[in-house]
Amino acid sequence: MSRLTTGAALAVAAAAAVATPLSAAAAAPQSTAATPSAASAAADRDHAALGLSTDQTLVPRSVVTDRDGTQHVRYDRTFKGLRVLGGDLVLDKTSSGGLRTVRWNATDQVAVSSTTPTVSESAAEASGARRAGYAARTTNGDLVVWAGSGSPRLAWDVLTEGVRADQTPSRLHTVVDARTGAVITSWDEIENGSGNSMYSGTVTLNTTLSGSSYLLKDSVGNYTTDLNGATSGTGTQFTDADDVWGNGTTSSRQTAAVDAEYGAEKTFAYYKNVLGRNGIWDNGTGARSRVHYGNAYNNAFWDGTQMTYGDGANNAKPLTAIDVAAHEMSHGVTENTAALNYSGDAGGLNEATSDIFGTAVEWYANSPSDPGDYLIGEKIDINGNGTPLRYMDKPSKDGASKDCWSSSLGSLDPHYSSGPLNHWFYLASEGSGAKTINGVAYNSPTCDGSTVTGAGRSNIEKVWYRTLSTKLTSGSTYLNAREGAITSAIELFGASSATCAAVEKAFTAIAVPAGSASCSGGTTPPPSGNLLQNPGFESGATVWTGTSGPITNDTGRPARTGSWKMWLGGNGTTATETEQQSVSIPSTVTSATLSFYLRTDTAESGTTAYDTMKVQVVDGSTTTTLATYSNVGTNATYTLKSFNLTAWKGKTVAVKFLMNEDSSLQTSFVVDDTSVATS
Repeated sequence: MSRLTTGAALAVAAAAAVATPLSAAAAAPQSTAATPSAASAAADRDHAALGLSTDQTLVPRSVVTDRDGTQHVRYDRTFKGLRVLGGDLVLDKTSSGGLRTVRWNATDQVAVSSTTPTVSESAAEASGARRAGYAARTTNGDLVVWAGSGSPRLAWDVLTEGVRADQTPSRLHTVVDARTGAVITSWDEIENGSGNSMYSGTVTLNTTLSGSSYLLKDSVGNYTTDLNGATSGTGTQFTDADDVWGNGTTSSRQTAAVDAEYGAEKTFAYYKNVLGRNGIWDNGTGARSRVHYGNAYNNAFWDGTQMTYGDGANNAKPLTAIDVAAHEMSHGVTENTAALNYSGDAGGLNEATSDIFGTAVEWYANSPSDPGDYLIGEKIDINGNGTPLRYMDKPSKDGASKDCWSSSLGSLDPHYSSGPLNHWFYLASEGSGAKTINGVAYNSPTCDGSTVTGAGRSNIEKVWYRTLSTKLTSGSTYLNAREGAITSAIELFGASSATCAAVEKAFTAIAVPAGSASCSGGTTPPPSGNLLQNPGFESGATVWTGTSGPITNDTGRPARTGSWKMWLGGNGTTATETEQQSVSIPSTVTSATLSFYLRTDTAESGTTAYDTMKVQVVDGSTTTTLATYSNVGTNATYTLKSFNLTAWKGKTVAVKFLMNEDSSLQTSFVVDDTSVATS
């Protein structure tokens, strides 16, 4: 949950892999989203392909399917039945279901040695109550695995609920180490953040006739209620006899409701018509907006299910302007896509995402009374001096936000660490320097003195939405945002496009260091082919060199595809077997990945590794072992294994499989469908 803050701030993991570029046509700007149930059917296959232990379970969160069939499947995880905080990941899959890339949030490892805590739940709850600093209504602890940073740990996720001194409700999570009692991290779910409206003039609303009265509720379920000063409850549904709502001033309680409903309807329409997302939850369902919260409450917030708006200082300036409304709803979209944390770099990305789409909706609504601009909350006068909450062209103008990224940015409040990404959005959209847009004067600097040429706001909106929905994970950083946005721009518009150039140059201009993703001024590369020959062994014992016999169509062990495979071991006697193939990795590639499927079974028992298979790269006289598998922890289901070979680009190396078996009891290591793919 995010909220607006007074004093110029709107309340409103690392992604380790870069996806293989698609053609611009294949990754059309608007994607269709599958339901989580569609992902559920594939979860077991994905679990096996990733080689996860039986202690782990993949929990589907969402699936985005591009027009060429490429899928971006987002999962959460459990370990021995416990939720894993920070264990989320995104799989990019081909139209045929093959795994292309995996983006782990922080780590692929989530196992803990014991799920029995030494710190009691009550002690953890006391820590949560102290961290909250207000009178708690309820405090509850849930045993989890923390994998968001450092080594995975058993922890208590303590949820403390109450109301802060400024009337803002709170659902504070405090993660407490279940071994030591130390507080690991904390965050709050509350993310602040025709009728006659107060800010948008006379607007058209989609209301519902019920009996002889009209409801302030549209056909998809966006509706608005009156809290009448309360700080809890759902509120009373607004009704009207003649379907003419409000009078444009605070003398009518309906006026704030008109702005809130109009904002909800326009935000829903923007996401659906421009970005192809069917509402906050992508299921066609609208959301509730509550107005007249508390007394002179100078804020607004999203709480995971609904938007809530205060009436501002002296109850004279309801916080219901359209960019604020869209900002709040966009927190819901973030929560249901990347689920960005509300701390560190991710917190700034979270807040900026709501600013970006709040701005986008304001432009989309195209209201003469509230025309599109790159100012946040300029209508609500939360500062009391007529200035906006935030400035996207130069965020530091608010006195607290930062223009440029730095390694210390994550220590700031998310409302201020959002500055660099807001700055990026303006630069990528409109470019640097002084200019007047839609009647508003801007002058956007760059952190390195460079000049940036914008590619148009509508293109950059699509790039950022694709980044949010298919690239980022809960703990993503600004560096991950750069990688994801450049990759998204390539997928949508091509590597040689003005949009890709603007995206990349704008990130450089806000001082985010370059990673592996780059437009490079070239053409969009197609998905790369396999550098290995006879990769599935269907041509028999050709190309691969080594021991006679392992490449076989013997039916004693199944092939994953076809009938041939590489069957190492299975002898039950002392043996050493090898198979290898030379491969030249071009110096121009940005990444190279070795992949293969492995099936293992054994007659051995216990925890001693008697029989092993090593995966190696031989570079001249230097041999590097990428992984070692043994009779311990065998898996008779083919499992995908992947390794980064980028360090060997520009070289010719041998990919080698080396098996050693002892004098008794067999272990079989069966390899199939090998690949060295580059991008």
